[in-house]
Amino acid sequence: MAAEPASSPELDPPSRLLDEVSRLAAELSSGGRKPAVGLDSNLERDLGLDSLGRVELLRRCEKAFGVRLGEDVLTSVETPRDLLGAIGRAAGGAPGAESHFAASVEIPLDAGEIAPDTTRTLLEVLDWHVARHPERRHILFYPGDAEPEELTYAGLDRRARAVAAGLARLGVEPRTAVALMLPSGTDYFAAFMGVLRAGAVPVPLYPPARKSQIEDHLRRQAGILVTARAKALITFPEVMPLARLLGLQVDGLRVVTVADLEADRGAPAPDVDVRSDDLAFLQFTSGSTGQPKGVMLTHANLLANLRAIGIAVAIGPGDAVVSWLPLYHDMGLIGTWMGSLYFAMPLALMSPLSFLSRPVRWLELIHRHRATLSAAPNFAYELCLGKIDDADLEKIEGFDLSSWRAALNGAEPVSPETMRRFTERFARFGFRPETMFPVYGLAENSLAVTFPPLGRPPAIDEIDRATFSAEGKAQPAKPDDPGALRFPSCGLPLPTVELRIADEAGRELPERRQGRVQFRGPSATAGYFENPEATANLIANQHGEEWLDSGDLGYLAAGELYVTGRSKDIIFRAGRNLYPHELEQAVGEIPGLRRGCVAVFGSPDPKSGTERVIVLAETRERDPAERERLRDEIQKRAIELLGTPADDVALAPPQTVPKTSSGKIRRSSAREIYESGHFAGTRSVGLQMARLAATGVKRRAFRALGRMGESLWAGWFWTVGALLTIPVWLAVVLAPGLRNRRKIARLAARIGFGLAGVPLRIETENTKPGGPRLYVANHQSYLDAIVLTAALPPDVAFAAKRELSGSWFPRLLLARLGTLFVERFDAAQGAGETAKIAEAIRSGHSIAIFPEGTFHRAPGVHAFRLGAFNVAAETGAPVIPVAIHGTRSLLRGGSWMPRRTPIHIAIRPAISPSGTDLAAAVALRDAARLEVLAASGEPDAGDRFLELPNRKRRG
Repeated sequence: MAAEPASSPELDPPSRLLDEVSRLAAELSSGGRKPAVGLDSNLERDLGLDSLGRVELLRRCEKAFGVRLGEDVLTSVETPRDLLGAIGRAAGGAPGAESHFAASVEIPLDAGEIAPDTTRTLLEVLDWHVARHPERRHILFYPGDAEPEELTYAGLDRRARAVAAGLARLGVEPRTAVALMLPSGTDYFAAFMGVLRAGAVPVPLYPPARKSQIEDHLRRQAGILVTARAKALITFPEVMPLARLLGLQVDGLRVVTVADLEADRGAPAPDVDVRSDDLAFLQFTSGSTGQPKGVMLTHANLLANLRAIGIAVAIGPGDAVVSWLPLYHDMGLIGTWMGSLYFAMPLALMSPLSFLSRPVRWLELIHRHRATLSAAPNFAYELCLGKIDDADLEKIEGFDLSSWRAALNGAEPVSPETMRRFTERFARFGFRPETMFPVYGLAENSLAVTFPPLGRPPAIDEIDRATFSAEGKAQPAKPDDPGALRFPSCGLPLPTVELRIADEAGRELPERRQGRVQFRGPSATAGYFENPEATANLIANQHGEEWLDSGDLGYLAAGELYVTGRSKDIIFRAGRNLYPHELEQAVGEIPGLRRGCVAVFGSPDPKSGTERVIVLAETRERDPAERERLRDEIQKRAIELLGTPADDVALAPPQTVPKTSSGKIRRSSAREIYESGHFAGTRSVGLQMARLAATGVKRRAFRALGRMGESLWAGWFWTVGALLTIPVWLAVVLAPGLRNRRKIARLAARIGFGLAGVPLRIETENTKPGGPRLYVANHQSYLDAIVLTAALPPDVAFAAKRELSGSWFPRLLLARLGTLFVERFDAAQGAGETAKIAEAIRSGHSIAIFPEGTFHRAPGVHAFRLGAFNVAAETGAPVIPVAIHGTRSLLRGGSWMPRRTPIHIAIRPAISPSGTDLAAAVALRDAARLEVLAASGEPDAGDRFLELPNRKRRG
């Protein structure tokens, strides 16, 4: 890391501090000019130092003044004068004081027992652990520099029962909401489980970060409390005055502290019957605007998601967790704490402030406790890169990250560059490429939706920018294309989670087409609390099937999800989709503008019916000529990235661009600010109306023609099928000779795909062996048999399910083609079916079969049934694997809306059986499946989520 320029030691302390503050403010503004800074300048309002800016300021002050500042300074100081006082109070400490935890506590290495699948609620999970290992350490909490606090399962249960008794004393009834506004700590867990024990519903709120944010904080929390109809608010003594102000705004709200409630320790907790379908808590997002939306999550939802995560990450008793994530956020509350509770993984926890003030602490705890699992948003990995010096790591004896097997990266867009640099930086300390684990999830599915395969480095897809922007097609870019868009894979859907990509009309899209990410499964919410309108927007009903809309855009490739952005943030302009984050980053680098304080969004124009591209950027510049120069620079960047200028560039003073509590740009709120005109610098856009109207018409026409074209092609596809059906049926039924009939069917299949405009590419590496053969293919769609008819030689018969012989029309056609009607083919179905296939092969017939038995809507090659391979081993017939790709996207299961997609059939070399026994059949099956899996471009749906044997605890 490059060292920051040091302020002059000859200056007096106030001047040295102001010099540090001025230089940092200038750096963050990218302008290189030091703003006017006084001892009473407000760090946030006047100088624009947000949470991360304050972190950097404290770090520099510690180095410049040789002191160690407590993490409370991060939230308590508002001006340089406040900071000067904190430095003076800390001046008694030794220069260069250690930045690491003083205590050396090890998490016990005894293995805990995972809660069984029979547990129905979080309370039952806790009861199960209390009954089996009550004094086992559950959580070790590090409160800053103080000694860590231990919480056992029995201790959590005792404290939770006291809280439940206290709530009952206050008259809190079951099924009512109880808000928690608590910092990270053992009190939080006691309060949460106590609310559940009382039969009530916890509502996590985030506590106020700084005094300067109290007004906004009050407004947001009051809205959540009103929406949730909360009857009690549990908080901590220091914030009671603020909490009472909230009580004045919410009718019927009682305000209490955990200490008040735990005074009832020893009193019996209420006996409430809590069921699996009861609400476990309401999750409100920190970035909510307008009416807050509370995601309803039941105990069943949460446990379903936790169990799926456990399978996907192969969690066992050898795992330990370290976290700093806030407990009001689903990643910290569900993924970290509830996951640790369910799987009996020891949890070492510190507060978000501990991490922000000294990021090295996160990695230190992973090293100290030999943690295997730890999660964080992308910015945390970036913060470690920028704020951890090698000197910090050298102070940790034997620093080693080799125990870390899954560094989950989610909750915000994942940067391929951040993942690469973090892996390279910490590789010498044992961090492996496959440890970096980009994931995708959202509160509406409890937490997790997709995880990548274990043991694989992050997969990055490079796609052609122009094609993607204009058509939404994720076409692979040419090698070394400097303009390629790069998206990381977030992996495959978890067990029990179904995923699809849909267009604006709700129709499912084929692979590599961008659309709305939709999901469903047992961990999905039933909707938003007391908000039927938002629930209706969340849950889409298509052809009797309910899918939840994530609000995110993405595409699937080989079954894996690539998230491309938020649907509400995409700007539609001139028939193109524009992505704001790239322009925001580029504009933020312009000298004179504040980095990280730029919002790009679309603003609707009621006259033209289209969207204008708006750039809202913060600057301290007041000179008119200089402001015009900034606008010109912004337009240059817009033209370079988007190929078109922005419709309006609005320059605003610091603290105009709104952000969430975690520092993300709130583009929808920025749009509201722009449209209300409540900032300085808005320019008129009247002269642009005519051009915008033309643009709007063009965009609408482009999209309408696209939809019309898709519908027309789908109609043509089925028309071709209908026109060919009767002539082909008659020709096959009436033609003499089996081989002639099969040639007719083969030719008709190829003509049909050709007329429909479906490219059919057949790739063969098979040297045709003599004698009968067994073709085995993966199964994706109803079209697979027609595809194989077009691809395979005319001497091949099909084994078809017996249900097709129930109607005379298909029965006569298939019988004339020599089809064998069997039950769903499996050796377990009995010797009769296998004997029928074996007899056909011994008679010299080649057979084609789908050993998966049936096809599934979701991508993946499923397990192959053994029956066909038993026949091959017994008869000595070679097996020829056939990989089909594209038919699932062309016509997906459960849908009759085809999507134009090329089809690829790969016919692999023949595999001869090594014997006639069961072991030979198994080896033949596994070898054939591997060939199909490798050539199909689909994920392994047979082995990916099998339970793995538990590992021994790491020492």
